[in-house]
Amino acid sequence: MDHTTSHGAVIAGGGLAGLTLALALRQGLGETARLAVADPVFARAQVKSADMRASAFAAGARRLFETLGVWERVAGEAQPMLAMEITDSKLSDAARPVFLSFDGEVAPGEPFAHMVPNAVLQDAMTELARDRGIELLPAGVASFTPRTAATQITLSDGTATRAALLAACDGGRSKLRAMAGIGVVGWSYHQSAIVMTVGHERPHEGKAIEHFLPAGPFAILPLTGNRSSVVWTEATETAQSLLRLPRILLLDELERRFGLEWGALEILDEPKAFPLGFQMARRFIGERLALVGDAAHTIHPIAGQGINMGLRDVAALAEAMTDAARLGLDMGSVDVLERYQRWRRFDTLTMGAATDGLNRLFGQRNDVARLMRDVGLGLVERLPRLKDFFIRDAAGIVGAAPRLLRGEAL
Repeated sequence: MDHTTSHGAVIAGGGLAGLTLALALRQGLGETARLAVADPVFARAQVKSADMRASAFAAGARRLFETLGVWERVAGEAQPMLAMEITDSKLSDAARPVFLSFDGEVAPGEPFAHMVPNAVLQDAMTELARDRGIELLPAGVASFTPRTAATQITLSDGTATRAALLAACDGGRSKLRAMAGIGVVGWSYHQSAIVMTVGHERPHEGKAIEHFLPAGPFAILPLTGNRSSVVWTEATETAQSLLRLPRILLLDELERRFGLEWGALEILDEPKAFPLGFQMARRFIGERLALVGDAAHTIHPIAGQGINMGLRDVAALAEAMTDAARLGLDMGSVDVLERYQRWRRFDTLTMGAATDGLNRLFGQRNDVARLMRDVGLGLVERLPRLKDFFIRDAAGIVGAAPRLLRGEAL
């Protein structure tokens, strides 16, 4: 007897990208579609995220979450980002002049970004997925074999199923990408981002600050209350040395970079370092397989676009699959997958090249390069229309943006 079950789509990976894709497909395909997210994390009795990081979600991402019914569950923990200042200086400089600033809204009453704790969003989406009848399978994908009408999937607990499409949302070290024989192009930056939450005496008033220092960008991102998330880039060896310091000495190093504009500082959680690199899959698709988010691409966090690029993938793939299904077509077909790849590949390559170039440009320590950077920043500062385009482009709402990013239901 064949005990194989059948799904419209199986999503490997229960992180932010995987759960968002499941919720988007639920909206687009309707209540009768059988959808599953496979991840060993769901085997835990209480599935609560331990991710202490926070992410900056651009306006397009917020519109997506609002359309899917996620935003109302996390809005109380979301901090609007109302302004951003960019400086370029040496660590020893007595003053850090602001060369470029952004403020305003992408639409009346709509800030260009919000900061949301990853764990808050992850837990809200897990609960919402359950509420909407999405199966949360407590196992990973062990193997898959594409067939003419579906792909045969075996989970790590021995369960078998078939699906029109398998979505790889299993991160930068994607096992599914490797099993499909899809290669990657990439390199290490030999840098790590130290991430921590900081408390300060005075309010930030929704302002984000990015100091471009010789070792890398030092970003201060506003959270609710008198708190900010710090993303502090250093050479990997330096980052590890900093994390080994006694807390009081680490706080001294933090204050040298953070400044005391917002009063005395306090480190509120356990700082952690994450290695930085660039990676791009040679293809975003395989036979009845789509790579989504970090499985398809990882970029430098210098522009805060990593998670937002993944959500653009989600919105594009969900729209391509939904459009096909409504026409009675195979939503895992080559045509659907090619549409997804065409939609996302150029944008991803462009953003990857831009963040790589910015990191290399601001990593130049000589005074001539610094002068050229500062002249460029100053020119952008004096061109309001160009600044507005940059804000809207980073928000993901220019050009042929998928419907979800425009706030339209599938």
